[in-house]
Amino acid sequence: MNRTMRAWALTLGTGALLAALPQRPLRAGAERAPEFKPPRGLEDMEIPVPADNPLTAGRIKLGEQLFFDKRLSKTKAMSCESCHVPEKGWTDGLPLSTKFDGSLNTRHSPTLYGVAYAPDLYWDGRAKGLEAQILAAWKGQMGADPDAVAKELEAIPGYKAAFDAELGGGPSGERIVKALASFVRTIHAGDTPWDRGRAGHAAKEGFKVFSEVARCTLCHLPPLYSDTLFHNVGIGFDGSTPDLGRGKHLADTAAKAGQTAPPETEALKGAFKTPSLRGAALSGPYFHDGRSATLEEAADLMLKGGIPNPNLDEKLKPATLTPRQREQLLAFLRSLTLDSAAYKRPTLP
Repeated sequence: MNRTMRAWALTLGTGALLAALPQRPLRAGAERAPEFKPPRGLEDMEIPVPADNPLTAGRIKLGEQLFFDKRLSKTKAMSCESCHVPEKGWTDGLPLSTKFDGSLNTRHSPTLYGVAYAPDLYWDGRAKGLEAQILAAWKGQMGADPDAVAKELEAIPGYKAAFDAELGGGPSGERIVKALASFVRTIHAGDTPWDRGRAGHAAKEGFKVFSEVARCTLCHLPPLYSDTLFHNVGIGFDGSTPDLGRGKHLADTAAKAGQTAPPETEALKGAFKTPSLRGAALSGPYFHDGRSATLEEAADLMLKGGIPNPNLDEKLKPATLTPRQREQLLAFLRSLTLDSAAYKRPTLP
């Protein structure tokens, strides 16, 4: 399986994954993650895990506690959950969220479904890998001083014991990030009604509309329903100050390194990462600026061919659907979403 195919994979949920892991977890320094069976619809996929952060039951449990713990933030009023609420598709339901200091973000908090398989994270792909993204968000969004937080956790017996047992030493900024990443790698939207073959006739017809009529699969490739790449669909180009997304990131990175920007930089101005459509019915509002409040609005905007601009991706073309085809398409998209049952929060040390 090639790199692109691996990037499409999704993981098990925490409960299922913990049950599938060996009872004796790998210790720090282990060479590979343990084997486990992916959920239905994703059986042929594999989860990419860094060699220095093997996926273990203990790390996942510890990371889950940290994810919901407001003591990780500067103000002690935020946790990772503040922007990634399980019942809201692991986003926050807001067009733009606020940071620890009350300032407003310029982009929408994306879902965490399947992020373990995106090599470049954030809407513009500026973070390489999940550990890098988590550290950046922890410091920027939550205002944390990793060393100061680590000292505070060191004084909590339950956390100190868990870090010693699962990561080979007491809390540190790096170990906190590794534990968080282990948990986030288990956030999935697999085994959905579509994967179980229980989506119904309308959804089945909707997949034909999705793939053959609207040709959404040019960018929303199954089984992740994202190509994990970057495309300009015009979102943000209609403002007074366009958000240049991936192109700006590439240009800024090259300039900082004293290098010439890569040739694709100009074409990727205004391009953003293709979001996974798994769990999409829960994770609105949509697009990187949160402009579409509903799944219907988001679908209609894309069916119109996006928003015209000089860098509009050539793959995006208008698609004319009958009212019935539109409803079938929406039925398919909804079938990629898990039941919105309440998530059981962990007990914190």
